[in-house]
Amino acid sequence: MRRIALWALVAGFLLPLAVSQPAHAQATRTWVSGVGDDVNPCSRTAPCKTFAGAISKTAAGGEINCLDSAGYGTVTITKAMTIYCEGVVGSILGSGTNGINVNAAATDHIVLRGLDIEGAGTGLKGVNILQAASVVIEHCFIRDFNGANGVGIFSNPSNFNSMLMIRDSVISHNGTAAAGAGISINTNGGSNRVLINNTAVHNNFVGVSAQGSANVQVNNSNISENLSTGFALSGVAGARIGRSVIVNNLGAATSGSVLSYLDNQINGNNPDTTPATAGGYH
Repeated sequence: MRRIALWALVAGFLLPLAVSQPAHAQATRTWVSGVGDDVNPCSRTAPCKTFAGAISKTAAGGEINCLDSAGYGTVTITKAMTIYCEGVVGSILGSGTNGINVNAAATDHIVLRGLDIEGAGTGLKGVNILQAASVVIEHCFIRDFNGANGVGIFSNPSNFNSMLMIRDSVISHNGTAAAGAGISINTNGGSNRVLINNTAVHNNFVGVSAQGSANVQVNNSNISENLSTGFALSGVAGARIGRSVIVNNLGAATSGSVLSYLDNQINGNNPDTTPATAGGYH
């Protein structure tokens, strides 16, 4: 009888501790699947169903991987994070809303790789960057964000020296009015350094738009068949283009003080503007 009473006393002390512990600690690597469930721990064998479900179970600086091709929903990223879906179709449908919002700390680094982000004609912004130390967008398709002022990638950071790299991606069919663009670079009191490399920006309203305290470098890329200006620069923004193709835009090839390394193809635009010469080759 005394033994039973002792065990009951011990259990009484331990039960509140057990109840207070989280069911699953955050993991450095988590997984999503089209047949997953967001009540799962997002492990390899018990994946979550959406990016939003997985992000709360992923530690800062961790990575979300896609197990199979599926739609994984829109998501807001508030901490250092990689979302990696190469090898399968990691799709986000942003109908009537933004596909991905990035509003992390000014010291956080974000990587988006291998994503298919679709606006279905009514989406607002494919990737909307409000704050981060850096954002890398690689091997992504971002298209059909044609809601009010629709933009494929909108970078408007509030922190200084925010960096954005867009590489090996296709940004197309975004924007239907003057504020719409494939890529729009601005600053909300901060500053932005941008590299666009080996990327196709085509059939948007404006191809690439840059303003505010932004420094934009475009290399080995294709800005074509946009409904207005191919590369529009205004204000104090600086831009340089090299080894790139700016062709068949229905508006001017470039506007504002875009500088050229003199190794670009510019033709078939309305008109074919001639950018000033940029320094930089040594």
